[in-house]
Amino acid sequence: MSMKVVIMAGGKGTRISSVASDIPKPMIEIDGIPVLEREIQCLKEQGFKDLIITVSHLGHIIMNYFGDGLDFGVHIEYFVEEQPLGNAGALFELKNKLTEDFLLLNADSIFDIDFNRIVKFHKEKGGLVTLFTHPNSHPYDSGLIIADKTGAVEQWLTKEDARPKYYQNRVNAGLHVVSPEILEVRPEGAKVDLDRQLLKPLAGTGKMFCYDSPEYVKDMGTPDRYEAVCKDFADGVVAGKNLKRKQKAIFLDRDGTINKYVGFLRDIDEFELLPGVAEAIGKINRSGYLAIVVTNQPVIARGEVGWEELQEIHNKMETLLGLEGVYLDGIYFCPHHPHKGYEGEIPELKFDCDCRKPKPGMLLKAAEDFNIDLSQSWMIGDGENDIKAGEVAGCKTALIGEGNFNQSITGNSLLEIVEHIL
Repeated sequence: MSMKVVIMAGGKGTRISSVASDIPKPMIEIDGIPVLEREIQCLKEQGFKDLIITVSHLGHIIMNYFGDGLDFGVHIEYFVEEQPLGNAGALFELKNKLTEDFLLLNADSIFDIDFNRIVKFHKEKGGLVTLFTHPNSHPYDSGLIIADKTGAVEQWLTKEDARPKYYQNRVNAGLHVVSPEILEVRPEGAKVDLDRQLLKPLAGTGKMFCYDSPEYVKDMGTPDRYEAVCKDFADGVVAGKNLKRKQKAIFLDRDGTINKYVGFLRDIDEFELLPGVAEAIGKINRSGYLAIVVTNQPVIARGEVGWEELQEIHNKMETLLGLEGVYLDGIYFCPHHPHKGYEGEIPELKFDCDCRKPKPGMLLKAAEDFNIDLSQSWMIGDGENDIKAGEVAGCKTALIGEGNFNQSITGNSLLEIVEHIL
């Protein structure tokens, strides 16, 4: 699936000048190779070979190194910003070259992602912009994207905007698929800000979608982040997260595993994390496993909790974990219930589904979404249904608490089990 790619390489990189002050930020090396070259390599391998690179500060260094791109197996054109145009002004100067949907990337991120997946998603949604979004370890001081069930962006919250008390850990990673339609009207002023002037106004229009992915995308804008990225690269984490490669996951039950068990949880105020859970999930985040919640929520079918209320409970879970610097890669829930006859129940959700544990539907759906090798994965829960679902899906299993359901390991807490697995 070919598509033009615009790479914005004009930034000054003032925050990372202690690492390299005499070269542009995209030329900083990770394991001996410039970040921008690694980006180009990742694109080329997936068939994206038609590139436009926008340059300004020390741009001649980039142009001398890459030339027309032939030696790197791609075709490169350059746009040189003589006057600062902001991070999106150059797009309006390139309008006549951008006649079809294109990829828009920053040159100073380290990433390894399956671009064909996001392009396919973009075409299916038919919007003007698709944002690559992911959870991160500091959502409390990041801009946030709030979307509906279909992935349509409802709100774009910058760092300085007021945010809800509880929110999903969903952050824009700075990779986009863009329709040239957004370039029809240029905002006033010499400089154009991509996020604030072009993208944020699309929130709530139904024309901008987010593509959630656990793949590796990190800005290396500060010396600390640069060091972390270099370590991740050396450890194989960057390449390992690409969804073209098989992933492994630790699936987690919710009630009694992550939060205190209170029977059917109907009231958000009753949701509290169990001790050691954030530490356990942090260990999963750093291990290369995905952390994915799979939870039966018959309270929806029984009419005791609404869809929005359940979303808010999950937002609380993500917010509390985010404040501890950890995150979940996915949350899957089953809203169905097989037994009829409750007052206030929702009849269309009252049937014997394939997703309610002990059936493995939620694990199979996650495996499809994230290309997971279930035989290399674990299911952790506090009851027989969790163990059975894991077993049927082909995972190894672990039980928190007492009981013998043929599980691989048993422990007293999530932390104890995660430490054992890792």
